[in-house]
Amino acid sequence: MAIEVNEIKVWDIAVRAGHWALVVFFAIAYLSGEIELETIHAWAGYAILGIVLFRIVWGFVGTRHARFVDFVFGWTQTMAYARSLLTREPKHYLGHNPLGGWMIVALLAALVLVSWSGLELYAVEGKGPLAAQTVTVVKPALANDRDEHGKNEDESLWEDAHELLAHLSLLLVFLHIAGALGSSLIHRENLVRAMITGRKRPKTAKRGRAP
Repeated sequence: MAIEVNEIKVWDIAVRAGHWALVVFFAIAYLSGEIELETIHAWAGYAILGIVLFRIVWGFVGTRHARFVDFVFGWTQTMAYARSLLTREPKHYLGHNPLGGWMIVALLAALVLVSWSGLELYAVEGKGPLAAQTVTVVKPALANDRDEHGKNEDESLWEDAHELLAHLSLLLVFLHIAGALGSSLIHRENLVRAMITGRKRPKTAKRGRAP
């Protein structure tokens, strides 16, 4: 993929590799969960959690545009950016824009929660790293009650929570894709390509925060 002369480096290899690794492992985890390939689903979940935890740490110690301080903005700046999208000259940010920044935060939070609920579900079944520290949600007297599928109350609750959070994460993924495509059209830049090469064309419009 050719690099234009006037492009500059924005996203480092850790951000880009983590982004595409999450795409792959989330797809594997979601699809394997639907067809009940438990081992593949579990290992994909471990990979997701590891990548997300690394990304959170990298959000504090990484390169300029990888840091949360560069793209997590307050309400006033976020709404100002949203309103600018309705004008002929929307504000431009070299790194993630304010709406994109909050979407990243939402995705990371959702993936942490879906991974945690999956670990708890796995633990109820006596598997995984939390098996010895299972959180009991229902009263002990009901813990041995089984439904028509042979699952106890704890297992059913964690399974429902895991499925709900997985669907929420998928919804956020679709919103993220729509936002990236919409931003690419509005700002006349290819964000998918930029997340591969790590490079973007600077504009004279407002950029992200100074380091």
